Amino acid sequence: MNLFRHLLFWILAALAGALLAQVLIQDPGFVLVRYLGTTIEATLVGGVLMLGAALLALWLSYVLLRLPFRLWYRRRERIARARLGDGIDALHHGRYAQAEKLLTQAAQDPQFEAPARVAAARAALARGDVVAATAQLDALPAKYAASRAVVLAEAALAEDRIGDAVAALDIVADQALPPRGLVLRADALAASGKSAQAYGMLGALRQQQALSASQLAGRERIWAERALREAIDANALADHWDALPATLRNTPAVVRAYADRAAALRWDDAAARSLEQAIDAHWDESLAAYYGALPVERLDAAALERRREHAEHWLRAHPASSGALLGVARLARAQGQWPQAEQTLHRAIAQGGGSEAWEALGDGFTQAGDDTRARLCYRNALRAARGGAIEPVPGRDLKQQILAEAAIEERDAHGLPRLRG
Repeated sequence: MNLFRHLLFWILAALAGALLAQVLIQDPGFVLVRYLGTTIEATLVGGVLMLGAALLALWLSYVLLRLPFRLWYRRRERIARARLGDGIDALHHGRYAQAEKLLTQAAQDPQFEAPARVAAARAALARGDVVAATAQLDALPAKYAASRAVVLAEAALAEDRIGDAVAALDIVADQALPPRGLVLRADALAASGKSAQAYGMLGALRQQQALSASQLAGRERIWAERALREAIDANALADHWDALPATLRNTPAVVRAYADRAAALRWDDAAARSLEQAIDAHWDESLAAYYGALPVERLDAAALERRREHAEHWLRAHPASSGALLGVARLARAQGQWPQAEQTLHRAIAQGGGSEAWEALGDGFTQAGDDTRARLCYRNALRAARGGAIEPVPGRDLKQQILAEAAIEERDAHGLPRLRG
């Protein structure tokens, strides 16, 4: 495209020159110049040539006068660029004092001032000199306020000064924050107990491509969970829950956070319903076990029975699930059916229920007044959590022990929990 433009220009110039020559051949014109008693006579062509020569002489004089200054500026820029590169390399290698010195020198060139001062501030912070870092940032021009805020926020978050990080970023409007600043602001908001606001920034983070897809997905799940737990009332909880995508409403950690908060706000039906929908959509043992641990003090007998039916339905679909067994056992104990709950808990332990099932068994023995076996179960819960040896529970008949040991052997042999007997 540039070649075509150049060709077009010279073609038009040639045509204009030919036209001018044709006109001058017919009438060469006459130019008379008088200055301080000197008279110069020439044709139009000669006058134009003399004017061009005078302008060319002036331009050459201007270039020659500027040449020393241009050479000096180029040398200064070359030195500043070398200092900037060497300073960043020294910062990368951990030579912080050397990096700060080189970067401070590079900052004397206005072209490199912003990156040099920001890097020098990072070097000063790395060696623990907050005063020097603050001086470097304060020397930045006002148009680099976003860069200053990012460095201050990073330093504050590194020292767990969440309020200072938010205050540093609040000086700059969200629209003017760079992608790194948006990430820092969202992390600071989440750490300060404002996860709902952090969750609301996910759209901007995606648009700016501030994080990778996996990092965004992780933060989305964590912030959604925290926002639910931080809900101040039932209305806020419902708003947060309804705003979540379907995938998150079926994520175990998020569903459990909602159920926890809903139960704490005495919203028992909503808590149970959320778990039922999530388990029906995607089977999860931990949610099935937690379903039986929901508060039941405010439920009547009919509502408690409906929960028991849900738990037993899942157990029929997953008979070897320790989570389903644990959920059924907890509900059976809540209904006052301790013998059935005890039997189901032993089955859960045989299927790999671990410390959670042992603790539930200990709670049941405590409620039944059997302190000896309760203490044994609690010890087994600690041992199971640490991978230690388990003590058998006295007082069980031989058939029950054989079935439990056979189930454990089958699970350990194949790596998959199976219920035998």
